[in-house]
Amino acid sequence: MSTDSRGISRRTALGRIAAAAAFGATSLIASAETASAPKAPSRLPAGRLKQSLSRWTSKEPLPELCKRIKTMGFTGLDLVHTDEWDVVNDSGLVVSMGYPTRREPFIQTGFNDPANHALLLKELEATIPLAKRAGVKNMITMFGNRKPGIDTQQAIDNCVAGLSKIAPYAAENGVTICVELLNSKVDHHGYQGDSTAFGAAVMKGVGSPNVKLLYDIYHMQIMEGDVIRTIRDNIQWIGHFHTGGVPGRHEINGTQELNYHAIAAAIADLRFDGFIAHEFMPTRADPFESFAEAVGICTV
Repeated sequence: MSTDSRGISRRTALGRIAAAAAFGATSLIASAETASAPKAPSRLPAGRLKQSLSRWTSKEPLPELCKRIKTMGFTGLDLVHTDEWDVVNDSGLVVSMGYPTRREPFIQTGFNDPANHALLLKELEATIPLAKRAGVKNMITMFGNRKPGIDTQQAIDNCVAGLSKIAPYAAENGVTICVELLNSKVDHHGYQGDSTAFGAAVMKGVGSPNVKLLYDIYHMQIMEGDVIRTIRDNIQWIGHFHTGGVPGRHEINGTQELNYHAIAAAIADLRFDGFIAHEFMPTRADPFESFAEAVGICTV
């Protein structure tokens, strides 16, 4: 058996070389796997978003609902009528979005049609002072359903004209008017404000920090997808968020197509300081399990 100059056999030397090569390859693979592995969500700081629950998602009496969701980490209740504001405030929660009226239909009647402006402005003008006294910072309104003879650009111009009239009064009282984006494909056929582009065009035209979009993630996923990129590109126009699982508008967990934890992290990374309100129909026998789960998913 031959040996090298230091007395080590060729077989031994080759064995050591092979072992070293195998170890190096294994190390490279491990390093690559570590580098490509997704970071655990736990690395994110907790509690960067304020979360609320839409009132209509629960049949629980209002005082009990407020009491229960407060223990879960909710800090607000959403879509609350004026005669309910005191109950919410007394519970220690915030009214994260208020209604200016109980009028029905509500969604279909919006600022896209100038025939609606007098009614909508009267409702908002009457409710904004009440909101100021109650500490309610956001009031909801709608773009409305499409009208024959009003094209898209005219609808945008109409919305700008109407909302520009209420913007100074809203600013004077520290209230933000939030106009909701909805899908016209599944839930609200004929609704005009069914794209972020439409909503952003109106916001640019109004040019007021007291008029913003209510970006409903559920609705915009149905109409557009590409949710995170769209939010990043339009965050300056967004004052409020709604959630809901797609399809079906149920829980926002792994049963549906959106990654709400990633969406919540993206919103928090933009230093958004408004509310993300959960607005879905629970399927569990105990809906509060679903509400608590939603808070956990969006805690980033």
